[in-house]
Amino acid sequence: MRSASAVLLLGLFAAARAPAEAPRHNVVLFVADGLRSELVTPQSAPNISRVAARGVRFANSHAAYPTLSMVNAASLATGLGPGDHGVYGDSVYVGAAVGDDDDASEVPSLEDDPTLAALDARHHALLGGPTLIEGAIAAGYGTAVVGKYGPAALMVPAALRARTIIIDDRTGHTGGIEVPAAMRARLARSGLSVLAPGRGENGDPGNLRERGTRAANTGQQTWFAAVTTRAVLPELRSRHRPFLLVYWSRDPDGTEHNHGDSTRAVEPGITGPTVLAAVRDADRALGELLDSLDALGLAGTTDIIIAGDHGFSTVMHASTTSIAAHNKYRGVVAGDTPGGYVAIDLAAALGLKLHEPGLAHAPIDPTSGQRPQTGSALLGDDPAAPQVVVAANGGSDLIYVPGQSPALVARIVDALLSQDYVSGIFVDERFGALPGTLPLGAVGLAGGARLPVPAIVVSLRSYTTGCQTVLLCTVVAGDTTLLTGQGAHGSASRADTANYLAVAGPDFKTDYVDLAPASTADVARTIAALMKLRLRTPAATAGRVLGESFNGGADVVWSRQVVTGPAAGNGMATQIVEQRVGEVRYLTAGGYAGRTVGLPDP
Repeated sequence: MRSASAVLLLGLFAAARAPAEAPRHNVVLFVADGLRSELVTPQSAPNISRVAARGVRFANSHAAYPTLSMVNAASLATGLGPGDHGVYGDSVYVGAAVGDDDDASEVPSLEDDPTLAALDARHHALLGGPTLIEGAIAAGYGTAVVGKYGPAALMVPAALRARTIIIDDRTGHTGGIEVPAAMRARLARSGLSVLAPGRGENGDPGNLRERGTRAANTGQQTWFAAVTTRAVLPELRSRHRPFLLVYWSRDPDGTEHNHGDSTRAVEPGITGPTVLAAVRDADRALGELLDSLDALGLAGTTDIIIAGDHGFSTVMHASTTSIAAHNKYRGVVAGDTPGGYVAIDLAAALGLKLHEPGLAHAPIDPTSGQRPQTGSALLGDDPAAPQVVVAANGGSDLIYVPGQSPALVARIVDALLSQDYVSGIFVDERFGALPGTLPLGAVGLAGGARLPVPAIVVSLRSYTTGCQTVLLCTVVAGDTTLLTGQGAHGSASRADTANYLAVAGPDFKTDYVDLAPASTADVARTIAALMKLRLRTPAATAGRVLGESFNGGADVVWSRQVVTGPAAGNGMATQIVEQRVGEVRYLTAGGYAGRTVGLPDP
């Protein structure tokens, strides 16, 4: 941390790479979805801890904002921030409906392989730049992606899916991505079904009468680990060339969302026994991968990168200002905000009608107990030409104004400023510097994205329950159908921007703690440098190569600053804490002082 990095990257990332004389090693990227650093100990996660202890642990790592799985999957795939790769949320407004007639939507979930393929075709490459898997295929590497439905497919452009191995939740099911014949044969020889198991009890979030899941995603995780160790890795080894393997573990994320340890209460929240079991499950899967690499003679030639894609918070549904909380809804505690409350409140403030996304465009009447089924909604008299679209995403919501009206954007900002659950408003620069806000570019949301750009991104309030380890007891006013006490993420609090990152292998230092900021976009850049992939993606939001972690790499100079926007009439001013290495920026926390964990006290 005393000298400038020799591997900063803002333009051509082929220019920054591992030493030219170094051999090309295998790379395994193990993503433990929603893994929080504070839960990684030698007791709770011995295999993850062992990798970090023998290699490099990044003590200051960051998720891309909004802090969601698909956003960070796109950053891990491309080395870009959301302003350039265009995946602004897990659910986004895409203009015209995509999907089959029964589930077509203008605001689809991106955790869906057919939706990703359709958008890839519509936009002639959804992500606006090559992915790591695409570059690895072009360079002659073996490639495979195993794990969570949605992020796994996002790693591979639809046109290249036949040239790699993709195993996810829908493998073997109708509509699932085809498994190559050689892999099907290996699965059969290994006694493994080609049919991916479901989540079972782990997929049940419960309701007001029944608790959420008390089981980790053990069955599905066991199958994914067995497929990887008994079929995928042997197949990659048999090709006698280096490979890139991405393994995306749904746990602990899926369990953190759906757990039943904290029944309609913010304590113990998302750090109860079921979530700790999910951390052990993810750690066990990594241990099996490491053992398999060793048994196959690959341990000494493989770099291991372990990344969490985002942090996590406990959900609460309390608000004294929300109009939505005054209505009665089935499955919602009286007086709580329902999923979709941001859309309901905005519709009331703007005097607009509410409709469900989709071909039917069913009307929504909150006064009769109706609420948006997914939290997302179309606002306006004509749902085929909505004036406002709200895409609900847990700790942050995306608000689109298709007509690009500055006056309407200003009215939306005024409505948000009056709500006690809002903590930070970021506005597209084309609408000017509005009091109480900061521009999208301040948090990496401006660039060359191909999908529609939100007019406004709003981060929701967070606070802590007062425990000693603050990031383990952070609470967020989540716009989600999950219950108080269950888990969500997406906000600009430090609890959600903090993610786990550690690396080890022949190209990395040993026993080293890196205090410089790092991010999911940096992970992709670093893998590309290690594998000497000539990916050319000039972009405003590109990450950097984490060269200080390489053998012989020099420490980097970095800085921290607070940026505050103009205050609104009620005194609210959006601010961010950011860190920088050269021109590469990292959002540590953002929102209103006193309403966001990680911001300085007001």
